[in-house]
Amino acid sequence: MERSDLELVLSVRHAGSLAGAAAALGVVPSVVTKRLAHLEQGLGHRLFERTTRRLNLTAEGEAVCTHAERLLEGFGALESELRERQKEPCGALRIAATFGFGRRWLGPALARFGQQYPALQIELHLTERLPDLGAEGYDGAIWLWSAPARHAGDWVARRLARNQRVLAASQAYLRRRGTPGDVQDLAGHECLVVHENEAAPAGRSVVWTLSNAKNRASARVHVSGPLSSNSGELVRDWCLAGHGIVLRSLWDIAPQLSSGELIRVLPEWSMPDADIQWIAPWQARTPRRVRLLVDFLVEQFRPEPWRPALPGGPPPRTAPRTRA
Repeated sequence: MERSDLELVLSVRHAGSLAGAAAALGVVPSVVTKRLAHLEQGLGHRLFERTTRRLNLTAEGEAVCTHAERLLEGFGALESELRERQKEPCGALRIAATFGFGRRWLGPALARFGQQYPALQIELHLTERLPDLGAEGYDGAIWLWSAPARHAGDWVARRLARNQRVLAASQAYLRRRGTPGDVQDLAGHECLVVHENEAAPAGRSVVWTLSNAKNRASARVHVSGPLSSNSGELVRDWCLAGHGIVLRSLWDIAPQLSSGELIRVLPEWSMPDADIQWIAPWQARTPRRVRLLVDFLVEQFRPEPWRPALPGGPPPRTAPRTRA
């Protein structure tokens, strides 16, 4: 069977008659009749039952149409991809990301990507709530959590980089309040809480679920403090000013850990739920400009550029283990 045979069968099914198919294909009805008869003879099956008023698909005809649709869709996708490869990527890219990571790391990366492909128009929307990507016209999002579990088959996801949230405090705070000796000691400390996507009164406790990298233990501890915010940057600034212990992503506080402005607390404990992900609505064929962007971001972020890059540079400092 050739591609034209597949197109012929689908045209006959859609039109419901040989004359209608001939009109759609731009040929005379006798050509359709001969081509269909030749195809059926070669296959050894009748694809349509002919009546005086209408053509009806046989079981074999249904099978041919089902496969024909998939094959023609594949032909179209291949041709489109080959055409794309002949020209510079162009068009619009609409991306969503969280405020902190988007401003600090994604924004500069997108600027570099745009320099490589100047015919692209890139729009970055910063938000703390994941939009309905498909309904709102986004190509995808760079997010710090996995795609929503509900209707998971409607999403595609790819990890761009590993990341974890770590505990940190300033030297001033640790001198004033002492250093937690174990994870449960956090309940007695002033903890600076980020309330994601919600407004919450200061002092209300939240649960930090932490994992121990050495023995793979896990712990849940209720923490609270006099200061909380929905702004991660503000909470980080409070931590730098000595107001408490914070649980923040490495990409956000690694420079301060390296410089000694912040010190890791309970360094064997972390919250490893904040890998940096590309998530997007599922589609049969991803545009080339999107594929190029995702591959570029993997190259940019997989080495975790937020970690100290200079050989022999100071490692992140950790607090001495003393009880409060």
